[in-house]
Amino acid sequence: MIVLNLKTYPESIKKALLFTDIVKEVVDETGLRIVICPPMLFLHEAAERFSDVFAQHADAEPAGAFTGSIPVDLLKAGKVKGSLLNHSERKIAPEKLKPTIDSLHSHGLESLVCAADTTEAVNIAHHSPTYIAVEPPELIGSGVSVSKARPEIIVNSVEAVKGVNHKITVLCGAGVSNKEDVKKALELGSEGVLLASAFVKSEDPKAFLKELAGVF
Repeated sequence: MIVLNLKTYPESIKKALLFTDIVKEVVDETGLRIVICPPMLFLHEAAERFSDVFAQHADAEPAGAFTGSIPVDLLKAGKVKGSLLNHSERKIAPEKLKPTIDSLHSHGLESLVCAADTTEAVNIAHHSPTYIAVEPPELIGSGVSVSKARPEIIVNSVEAVKGVNHKITVLCGAGVSNKEDVKKALELGSEGVLLASAFVKSEDPKAFLKELAGVF
């Protein structure tokens, strides 16, 4: 499984739907599950074109008088499949995390929650999200993969999360830049990868993505 967080890079704002079409093509050609998380403005249109679209964030508050909130009701109406949560660039207060996960699940949507380390991953595992992605924040966007710089965090996190709830799929992210990074992550026990800039800023995003998909 590959998860692509487009963030709000200038390239993502200009080419979010092109990136979505590329992902659909690679999925059709490889059969691998790939999730794309476009900027909020493009969620609904992306979801109309491709079935595995996640939001980059969601809030625990329901639809109502909450200015600027992203309620799960809104995501459901936009036909997305789930949401990324608790990314290091968009942390969620601990007391808000479980209600947000529960809201996603009660609406039939999936939850992918980021954790900075094994301790946070274990705490999150007790909330039973669909996925946990372990991402040391200091490596995000660094070009130095967690699978090379911090291999022990993948091994320890997978073991610890599965010890709490074996149904949770554990991914890793931060600095994933090439197929060797992905291969190493899978060897360490990760069930997929989360990445952003390496895809968004690639000279040939489709060729890059197909190369990563070929590792699975």
